[in-house]
Amino acid sequence: MVNKLIVSNVLHRPIRTAVSVLAVAIEVAMVILVVGLCHGLVNDSARRVEGVGADILVRPPGASFMLGLGEAPMPVKIGDRLAELPRVLAVTPVIIHVNSSQSLDLIYGIDMESFNAVSGGFVYYSGGPFQAPYDILVDDIYAYAYHLKVGMTINVLNHDFRLTGIVEHGKGARRFIPLATLQDLVGDQGKATTFFVKLTDSHYTDQVTDAFKTLLPPGYTILPIKEYMSLMTSNNIPGLNYFITVMIALAVGIGFLVIFLSMYTTITERTREIGILKSLGASKTYIISVILREATFLTAVGIIAGFVGAVILRKVMGGIFPTLPVELTWDWRFYAACLALAGSILGSFYPALRAAQLDPVDALAYE
Repeated sequence: MVNKLIVSNVLHRPIRTAVSVLAVAIEVAMVILVVGLCHGLVNDSARRVEGVGADILVRPPGASFMLGLGEAPMPVKIGDRLAELPRVLAVTPVIIHVNSSQSLDLIYGIDMESFNAVSGGFVYYSGGPFQAPYDILVDDIYAYAYHLKVGMTINVLNHDFRLTGIVEHGKGARRFIPLATLQDLVGDQGKATTFFVKLTDSHYTDQVTDAFKTLLPPGYTILPIKEYMSLMTSNNIPGLNYFITVMIALAVGIGFLVIFLSMYTTITERTREIGILKSLGASKTYIISVILREATFLTAVGIIAGFVGAVILRKVMGGIFPTLPVELTWDWRFYAACLALAGSILGSFYPALRAAQLDPVDALAYE
Protein backbone atom coordinates (compact mmCIF):
# COMPACT_ATOMS: atom_id res chain seq x y z
CA MET A 1 0.00 0.00 0.00
CA VAL A 2 2.72 2.45 0.98
CA ASN A 3 4.85 1.60 -2.04
CA LYS A 4 1.90 2.09 -4.40
CA LEU A 5 1.24 5.47 -2.79
CA ILE A 6 4.86 6.51 -3.26
CA VAL A 7 4.94 5.44 -6.92
CA SER A 8 1.67 7.27 -7.57
CA ASN A 9 3.03 10.42 -5.94
CA VAL A 10 6.21 10.24 -8.01
CA LEU A 11 4.37 9.69 -11.29
CA HIS A 12 1.84 12.42 -10.54
CA ARG A 13 4.48 15.15 -11.01
CA PRO A 14 6.85 13.76 -13.71
CA ILE A 15 8.71 17.04 -14.33
CA ARG A 16 9.48 17.60 -10.67
CA THR A 17 10.45 13.96 -10.29
CA ALA A 18 12.78 14.19 -13.28
CA VAL A 19 14.42 17.35 -11.89
CA SER A 20 14.95 15.72 -8.48
CA VAL A 21 16.45 12.59 -10.06
CA LEU A 22 18.65 14.73 -12.32
CA ALA A 23 19.93 16.75 -9.34
CA VAL A 24 20.94 13.60 -7.47
CA ALA A 25 22.49 12.16 -10.64
CA ILE A 26 24.55 15.34 -11.13
CA GLU A 27 25.62 15.20 -7.49
CA VAL A 28 26.76 11.58 -7.74
CA ALA A 29 28.43 11.97 -11.14
CA MET A 30 30.18 15.15 -10.02
CA VAL A 31 31.65 13.49 -6.93
CA ILE A 32 32.79 10.41 -8.87
CA LEU A 33 34.30 12.39 -11.75
CA VAL A 34 36.07 15.04 -9.65
CA VAL A 35 37.67 12.44 -7.41
CA GLY A 36 38.37 10.19 -10.39
CA LEU A 37 40.05 13.01 -12.31
CA CYS A 38 42.24 14.08 -9.38
CA HIS A 39 43.27 10.55 -8.48
CA GLY A 40 43.70 9.69 -12.15
CA LEU A 41 46.14 12.55 -12.73
CA VAL A 42 48.16 11.69 -9.61
CA ASN A 43 48.25 7.94 -10.27
CA ASP A 44 49.01 8.38 -13.96
CA SER A 45 51.94 10.67 -13.15
CA ALA A 46 53.29 8.17 -10.61
CA ARG A 47 52.93 5.24 -13.01
CA ARG A 48 54.78 7.09 -15.76
CA VAL A 49 57.67 7.90 -13.44
CA GLU A 50 57.78 4.26 -12.38
CA GLY A 51 57.70 3.31 -16.06
CA VAL A 52 61.07 4.96 -16.63
CA GLY A 53 62.53 1.86 -15.00
CA ALA A 54 64.77 3.53 -12.44
CA ASP A 55 65.25 2.24 -8.90
CA ILE A 56 66.23 5.55 -7.27
CA LEU A 57 65.45 9.24 -7.86
CA VAL A 58 67.97 11.92 -6.92
CA ARG A 59 66.69 15.49 -6.60
CA PRO A 60 68.25 18.79 -5.46
CA PRO A 61 67.92 20.23 -1.94
CA GLY A 62 64.47 21.61 -1.14
CA ALA A 63 62.85 20.00 -4.18
CA SER A 64 59.21 18.96 -4.03
CA PHE A 65 58.55 15.24 -4.29
CA MET A 66 56.39 16.12 -7.31
CA LEU A 67 58.53 16.06 -10.43
CA GLY A 68 58.35 19.21 -12.48
CA LEU A 69 58.08 21.59 -9.53
CA GLY A 70 61.26 23.59 -9.06
CA GLU A 71 64.34 24.58 -11.03
CA ALA A 72 67.25 22.47 -12.30
CA PRO A 73 70.19 23.41 -10.05
CA MET A 74 72.09 20.09 -10.03
CA PRO A 75 75.23 19.89 -12.18
CA VAL A 76 75.04 17.05 -14.67
CA LYS A 77 78.52 15.97 -13.57
CA ILE A 78 77.01 14.67 -10.33
CA GLY A 79 75.63 11.81 -12.40
CA ASP A 80 79.16 10.71 -13.28
CA ARG A 81 80.04 10.47 -9.59
CA LEU A 82 76.88 8.48 -8.85
CA ALA A 83 77.59 6.09 -11.71
CA GLU A 84 80.99 5.21 -10.23
CA LEU A 85 79.47 3.69 -7.09
CA PRO A 86 79.11 -0.09 -6.79
CA ARG A 87 75.76 -1.65 -7.77
CA VAL A 88 74.90 1.31 -10.03
CA LEU A 89 74.16 0.16 -13.57
CA ALA A 90 73.22 3.47 -15.22
CA VAL A 91 72.43 7.09 -14.34
CA THR A 92 70.57 9.49 -16.60
CA PRO A 93 70.15 13.26 -16.03
CA VAL A 94 66.77 14.73 -16.94
CA ILE A 95 65.39 18.24 -17.03
CA ILE A 96 61.66 18.16 -16.28
CA HIS A 97 59.81 21.24 -17.47
CA VAL A 98 56.13 22.05 -16.88
CA ASN A 99 54.45 23.28 -20.04
CA SER A 100 50.96 24.78 -20.23
CA SER A 101 50.71 26.11 -23.78
CA GLN A 102 48.18 23.53 -25.03
CA SER A 103 47.63 21.46 -21.89
CA LEU A 104 49.31 21.18 -18.51
CA ASP A 105 51.92 18.47 -18.96
CA LEU A 106 55.61 17.71 -18.54
CA ILE A 107 58.41 17.83 -21.06
CA TYR A 108 61.50 15.71 -20.45
CA GLY A 109 64.88 16.85 -21.68
CA ILE A 110 66.83 13.60 -21.98
CA ASP A 111 70.20 12.24 -22.98
CA MET A 112 69.06 9.46 -25.28
CA GLU A 113 71.91 7.03 -24.63
CA SER A 114 71.79 7.11 -20.83
CA PHE A 115 67.98 7.33 -20.76
CA ASN A 116 67.78 4.17 -22.84
CA ALA A 117 70.26 2.47 -20.50
CA VAL A 118 67.98 3.19 -17.52
CA SER A 119 64.60 2.67 -19.17
CA GLY A 120 65.42 -0.15 -21.59
CA GLY A 121 64.72 2.09 -24.57
CA PHE A 122 61.59 3.39 -26.24
CA VAL A 123 59.16 1.28 -28.21
CA TYR A 124 58.63 3.17 -31.48
CA TYR A 125 55.25 3.01 -33.15
CA SER A 126 56.60 5.09 -36.01
CA GLY A 127 59.75 7.04 -36.77
CA GLY A 128 62.88 6.86 -34.65
CA PRO A 129 65.11 8.70 -32.15
CA PHE A 130 66.47 12.25 -32.26
CA GLN A 131 68.61 13.17 -35.25
CA ALA A 132 69.09 16.88 -34.57
CA PRO A 133 68.94 19.32 -31.61
CA TYR A 134 65.41 20.45 -32.47
CA ASP A 135 63.84 17.03 -32.85
CA ILE A 136 61.08 15.79 -30.56
CA LEU A 137 59.45 12.50 -29.56
CA VAL A 138 55.86 12.20 -28.36
CA ASP A 139 53.98 9.23 -26.94
CA ASP A 140 51.09 7.54 -28.73
CA ILE A 141 48.40 9.11 -26.51
CA TYR A 142 49.68 12.63 -27.13
CA ALA A 143 49.97 11.95 -30.86
CA TYR A 144 46.40 10.66 -30.97
CA ALA A 145 45.08 13.63 -28.99
CA TYR A 146 46.61 16.20 -31.33
CA HIS A 147 46.52 14.17 -34.57
CA LEU A 148 50.30 14.18 -34.98
CA LYS A 149 52.38 12.25 -37.48
CA VAL A 150 56.11 11.78 -37.91
CA GLY A 151 57.63 14.65 -39.88
CA MET A 152 55.21 17.29 -38.63
CA THR A 153 56.41 20.50 -36.96
CA ILE A 154 55.46 21.12 -33.32
CA ASN A 155 55.91 24.41 -31.49
CA VAL A 156 57.37 23.91 -28.02
CA LEU A 157 58.53 26.79 -25.81
CA ASN A 158 58.17 29.15 -28.79
CA HIS A 159 60.49 27.03 -30.95
CA ASP A 160 59.66 24.71 -33.83
CA PHE A 161 60.58 21.05 -33.40
CA ARG A 162 60.42 18.25 -35.95
CA LEU A 163 58.54 15.17 -34.81
CA THR A 164 60.88 12.26 -35.40
CA GLY A 165 59.15 9.48 -33.50
CA ILE A 166 55.94 8.34 -31.79
CA VAL A 167 56.66 6.07 -28.85
CA GLU A 168 54.70 3.88 -26.47
CA HIS A 169 53.37 5.83 -23.51
CA GLY A 170 54.44 5.24 -19.94
CA LYS A 171 58.08 6.40 -19.71
CA GLY A 172 57.83 9.60 -17.70
CA ALA A 173 56.58 12.42 -19.93
CA ARG A 174 54.48 12.60 -23.07
CA ARG A 175 57.05 14.75 -24.91
CA PHE A 176 60.82 14.35 -25.05
CA ILE A 177 63.48 16.65 -26.49
CA PRO A 178 67.30 16.50 -26.32
CA LEU A 179 68.71 17.41 -22.92
CA ALA A 180 71.11 20.05 -24.25
CA THR A 181 68.29 21.74 -26.17
CA LEU A 182 66.01 22.04 -23.15
CA GLN A 183 68.94 23.22 -21.03
CA ASP A 184 69.46 26.08 -23.49
CA LEU A 185 65.77 26.94 -23.70
CA VAL A 186 65.28 27.19 -19.93
CA GLY A 187 68.72 28.69 -19.23
CA ASP A 188 70.13 25.79 -17.21
CA GLN A 189 73.14 24.75 -19.25
CA GLY A 190 74.96 21.79 -17.77
CA LYS A 191 72.31 21.15 -15.13
CA ALA A 192 69.50 18.69 -14.46
CA THR A 193 66.28 18.50 -12.46
CA THR A 194 66.45 14.82 -11.62
CA PHE A 195 68.76 11.85 -11.88
CA PHE A 196 67.15 8.50 -12.59
CA VAL A 197 69.36 5.72 -11.27
CA LYS A 198 69.19 2.08 -12.39
CA LEU A 199 70.84 -0.56 -10.20
CA THR A 200 72.27 -3.92 -11.10
CA ASP A 201 69.73 -5.42 -8.69
CA SER A 202 66.85 -3.64 -6.97
CA HIS A 203 67.62 -5.55 -3.77
CA TYR A 204 70.54 -3.16 -3.24
CA THR A 205 68.30 -0.08 -3.22
CA ASP A 206 68.68 0.71 0.49
CA GLN A 207 72.42 0.11 0.40
CA VAL A 208 72.95 2.39 -2.61
CA THR A 209 70.60 5.03 -1.18
CA ASP A 210 72.76 5.21 1.95
CA ALA A 211 75.88 5.48 -0.21
CA PHE A 212 74.32 8.39 -2.15
CA LYS A 213 73.51 10.18 1.11
CA THR A 214 77.13 9.83 2.18
CA LEU A 215 78.47 11.01 -1.18
CA LEU A 216 76.16 13.99 -1.75
CA PRO A 217 75.98 17.15 0.39
CA PRO A 218 73.16 17.32 2.99
CA GLY A 219 69.73 18.24 1.73
CA TYR A 220 69.60 16.26 -1.49
CA THR A 221 66.40 14.27 -1.92
CA ILE A 222 67.17 10.61 -2.54
CA LEU A 223 64.06 8.50 -2.98
CA PRO A 224 63.68 4.83 -3.88
CA ILE A 225 60.97 4.51 -6.52
CA LYS A 226 58.78 2.48 -4.14
CA GLU A 227 58.91 5.29 -1.58
CA TYR A 228 58.15 7.86 -4.28
CA MET A 229 55.11 5.86 -5.36
CA SER A 230 53.83 5.77 -1.78
CA LEU A 231 54.10 9.58 -1.58
CA MET A 232 52.11 10.16 -4.76
CA THR A 233 48.68 10.44 -3.19
CA SER A 234 46.17 13.28 -3.05
CA ASN A 235 46.92 13.70 0.67
CA ASN A 236 50.48 14.78 -0.11
CA ILE A 237 49.68 17.22 -2.91
CA PRO A 238 49.18 20.78 -1.62
CA GLY A 239 45.60 21.97 -1.96
CA LEU A 240 44.28 18.92 -3.80
CA ASN A 241 42.37 17.50 -0.83
CA TYR A 242 40.82 20.92 -0.16
CA PHE A 243 39.74 21.13 -3.80
CA ILE A 244 38.15 17.67 -3.65
CA THR A 245 36.40 18.52 -0.36
CA VAL A 246 35.00 21.79 -1.74
CA MET A 247 33.71 20.14 -4.91
CA ILE A 248 32.10 17.31 -2.95
CA ALA A 249 30.48 19.83 -0.59
CA LEU A 250 29.06 21.74 -3.56
CA ALA A 251 27.70 18.55 -5.11
CA VAL A 252 26.09 17.40 -1.86
CA GLY A 253 24.67 20.89 -1.32
CA ILE A 254 22.99 20.79 -4.75
CA GLY A 255 21.38 17.45 -4.01
CA PHE A 256 20.30 18.53 -0.53
CA LEU A 257 18.64 21.74 -1.69
CA VAL A 258 16.83 20.15 -4.64
CA ILE A 259 15.45 17.27 -2.55
CA PHE A 260 14.48 19.70 0.21
CA LEU A 261 12.64 21.96 -2.26
CA SER A 262 10.99 19.00 -3.99
CA MET A 263 9.74 17.45 -0.74
CA TYR A 264 8.66 20.80 0.69
CA THR A 265 6.66 21.54 -2.45
CA THR A 266 5.18 18.06 -2.26
CA ILE A 267 3.92 18.67 1.27
CA THR A 268 2.37 21.97 0.24
CA GLU A 269 0.57 20.43 -2.74
CA ARG A 270 -0.63 17.37 -0.81
CA THR A 271 -1.86 19.05 2.33
CA ARG A 272 -5.42 17.77 1.81
CA GLU A 273 -4.21 14.24 1.07
CA ILE A 274 -2.15 14.25 4.24
CA GLY A 275 -5.20 15.47 6.14
CA ILE A 276 -7.24 12.58 4.77
CA LEU A 277 -4.55 10.07 5.80
CA LYS A 278 -4.39 11.50 9.32
CA SER A 279 -8.18 11.53 9.64
CA LEU A 280 -8.14 7.84 8.71
CA GLY A 281 -5.76 7.16 11.57
CA ALA A 282 -2.33 7.52 9.99
CA SER A 283 0.28 8.22 12.64
CA LYS A 284 3.03 10.81 12.51
CA THR A 285 5.53 8.02 12.06
CA TYR A 286 3.60 6.71 9.06
CA ILE A 287 3.51 10.17 7.41
CA ILE A 288 7.22 10.70 8.00
CA SER A 289 8.04 7.26 6.61
CA VAL A 290 6.05 7.93 3.41
CA ILE A 291 7.93 11.18 2.76
CA LEU A 292 11.32 9.68 3.56
CA ARG A 293 10.64 6.61 1.42
CA GLU A 294 9.69 8.80 -1.51
CA ALA A 295 12.90 10.82 -1.12
CA THR A 296 14.90 7.59 -0.85
CA PHE A 297 13.25 6.22 -3.98
CA LEU A 298 14.09 9.38 -5.95
CA THR A 299 17.64 9.27 -4.62
CA ALA A 300 18.10 5.60 -5.56
CA VAL A 301 17.02 6.30 -9.13
CA GLY A 302 19.30 9.36 -9.18
CA ILE A 303 22.25 7.34 -7.91
CA ILE A 304 21.84 4.77 -10.68
CA ALA A 305 21.52 7.57 -13.24
CA GLY A 306 24.63 9.20 -11.76
CA PHE A 307 26.65 6.00 -12.13
CA VAL A 308 25.60 5.66 -15.76
CA GLY A 309 26.21 9.35 -16.42
CA ALA A 310 29.71 9.19 -14.92
CA VAL A 311 30.66 6.31 -17.20
CA ILE A 312 29.28 8.11 -20.26
CA LEU A 313 30.99 11.39 -19.36
CA ARG A 314 34.26 9.57 -18.79
CA LYS A 315 34.10 8.14 -22.30
CA VAL A 316 33.21 11.55 -23.73
CA MET A 317 36.07 13.21 -21.86
CA GLY A 318 38.43 10.46 -22.98
CA GLY A 319 37.45 11.10 -26.59
CA ILE A 320 37.89 14.87 -26.34
CA PHE A 321 40.91 14.87 -23.99
CA PRO A 322 42.77 11.56 -24.41
CA THR A 323 45.65 12.77 -22.19
CA LEU A 324 43.28 13.38 -19.27
CA PRO A 325 43.03 10.19 -17.16
CA VAL A 326 39.86 9.61 -15.11
CA GLU A 327 39.75 6.66 -12.72
CA LEU A 328 36.28 5.55 -11.64
CA THR A 329 36.74 3.44 -8.51
CA TRP A 330 34.10 1.35 -6.77
CA ASP A 331 34.94 2.73 -3.35
CA TRP A 332 34.18 6.30 -4.42
CA ARG A 333 31.01 5.16 -6.17
CA PHE A 334 29.94 3.76 -2.82
CA TYR A 335 30.94 6.98 -0.99
CA ALA A 336 29.11 9.11 -3.56
CA ALA A 337 25.96 7.01 -3.15
CA CYS A 338 26.16 7.30 0.66
CA LEU A 339 26.65 11.06 0.47
CA ALA A 340 23.70 11.45 -1.88
CA LEU A 341 21.49 9.27 0.32
CA ALA A 342 22.51 11.11 3.49
CA GLY A 343 21.93 14.50 1.87
CA SER A 344 18.52 13.45 0.56
CA ILE A 345 17.37 12.10 3.92
CA LEU A 346 18.47 15.31 5.65
CA GLY A 347 16.84 17.40 2.94
CA SER A 348 13.52 15.59 3.25
CA PHE A 349 13.45 15.29 7.04
CA TYR A 350 12.09 18.78 7.78
CA PRO A 351 9.33 18.57 5.14
CA ALA A 352 8.41 15.11 6.52
CA LEU A 353 8.32 16.46 10.07
CA ARG A 354 6.19 19.39 8.97
CA ALA A 355 3.76 17.05 7.23
CA ALA A 356 3.47 14.88 10.33
CA GLN A 357 2.58 17.90 12.47
CA LEU A 358 -0.27 19.10 10.27
CA ASP A 359 -3.61 19.28 12.01
CA PRO A 360 -6.14 17.02 10.20
CA VAL A 361 -8.94 19.62 10.42
CA ASP A 362 -6.76 22.41 9.00
CA ALA A 363 -5.37 20.09 6.34
CA LEU A 364 -8.84 19.03 5.16
CA ALA A 365 -9.92 22.67 4.97
CA TYR A 366 -6.82 23.64 2.96
CA GLU A 367 -7.44 24.93 -0.55
